[in-house]
Amino acid sequence: MLVDFNILPEESRVWIYQANRSFTEQELEDIQSKLNTFIENWTAHGSDLQSGYTIKYKRFIVIGLNQNLNNATGCSIDASVHFIQQLEKEYNVDLMDKMNVSYKQGEYVAYKSLSDFRKMAKDKAISKKTIVFNNLVTNISEFKENWEVPASESWHSRFVK
Repeated sequence: MLVDFNILPEESRVWIYQANRSFTEQELEDIQSKLNTFIENWTAHGSDLQSGYTIKYKRFIVIGLNQNLNNATGCSIDASVHFIQQLEKEYNVDLMDKMNVSYKQGEYVAYKSLSDFRKMAKDKAISKKTIVFNNLVTNISEFKENWEVPASESWHSRFVK
């Protein structure tokens, strides 16, 4: 059951898929339509899953699930992963690689491999104050408070001195 992402409870589970490039306006329209259809039909053992999504900076797909009503099951999580993999193929984009880092350079969102990010930190091209995206957050409350943070306040802190 598709609901507005902004009305999901704070403890709702989130999954964040980070694209290795920005989506075009046309791609965003298409992806939103596909997300609407997928989430409207997403179930766990035949029960509706109250879910919503948001797309941030034309590159992060964030799916939220109200687990107070029904929990995702192995099969329903597999279905969502399969859906994201379909988007990867259709739009020739990487959404599943967790070994990459996105961070802000002014208003621009940059995307680097973890090894390149580490090198940039060593070379002082990024600092503790660099805004990074912590895609390891697990619920909407954490997403609101700890997703977009200075590197010093996330797992990225081990790379910046």
